[in-house]
Amino acid sequence: MTDRLPRSDARENRERILDAARAVFAADGLNVPMREIARRAGVGPATLYRHFPTKEALATEAFADQMRACQAVVEDGLADPDPWRGFRLVIEKICELHARDRGFTSAFISTFPRAMDFAASREHALRSVAELARRAKQTGRLRADFVLDDLILMFMANGGIQAVSPAARVAASRRFAALAIQAFQASPAHSPLPPVARLAVAALP
Repeated sequence: MTDRLPRSDARENRERILDAARAVFAADGLNVPMREIARRAGVGPATLYRHFPTKEALATEAFADQMRACQAVVEDGLADPDPWRGFRLVIEKICELHARDRGFTSAFISTFPRAMDFAASREHALRSVAELARRAKQTGRLRADFVLDDLILMFMANGGIQAVSPAARVAASRRFAALAIQAFQASPAHSPLPPVARLAVAALP
């Protein structure tokens, strides 16, 4: 006898829990009580623990979803018939994902370092982006002296954006991504930048 698929309401509960967990972990870190996540999801604690017996299990699944989202962005970039457009898409969407993430990835990896094989996923993503960059260079649109470390440095800088609100952080990230794309372009075409966002100036040294 095969196992029956979960009922639709059970699947919906699971998705609501994961949506709430991603939002709470991104905003407040991994120390948020499980009861608060259940409250945000609109389910009882028993329902939450039935789907995710531990916080590690919940955080791992939430992080796995985020990794899948990043991988999907890279695959979409590779699938674009215009490699330069695909390269720009990867920068824009990964920057926005990281801006919405607000440190969840770093907190998860440091708290549960053995929960997942991060290295394999990271190496696969880097190989894919390197291939996309190679194709973009062949079009003459990506500057010839670009190296993958430039992109890693840019993502690290994007992760350090501090703003007065989550929406402002995403807006600042979009502007930063646009600036980075112009810097990576072989012959920069100075197209209009996204709007300026209010930043947390107090965060400066």
